[in-house]
Amino acid sequence: MIFQYKSNTQDNVYVFHLFGELIDREQPKPMLEEIERVIAGGNNLILLDMKSLKYINSSGLNVLIHVLTKSRKAGGDVAISNVNDKNKELLVITKLDSIFNVCKTIEEGIILLTQ
Repeated sequence: MIFQYKSNTQDNVYVFHLFGELIDREQPKPMLEEIERVIAGGNNLILLDMKSLKYINSSGLNVLIHVLTKSRKAGGDVAISNVNDKNKELLVITKLDSIFNVCKTIEEGIILLTQ
């Protein structure tokens, strides 16, 4: 399944809805370019909604870490919402659940990022 995304803003948070499988560093290149433009424009709060992301591997985790690093270097932060059980297990095994703000819903993520 191909990786795709859609983006929108809610309460000064850029929300990226991820779809498909994130298994390659080249797949999310357009999303990463958009995130870099958003951060360069002074918007450093990013929420990654994984509700429709079926699978992620180590390359995909590197993409998430890249987004987190960019945002935090700009004084912002990243939250991840709606993580399915398989992907949540991967975050726990890699201990990335302690680095990322993992939330159940988009709304919880937005509240966390804007407080």
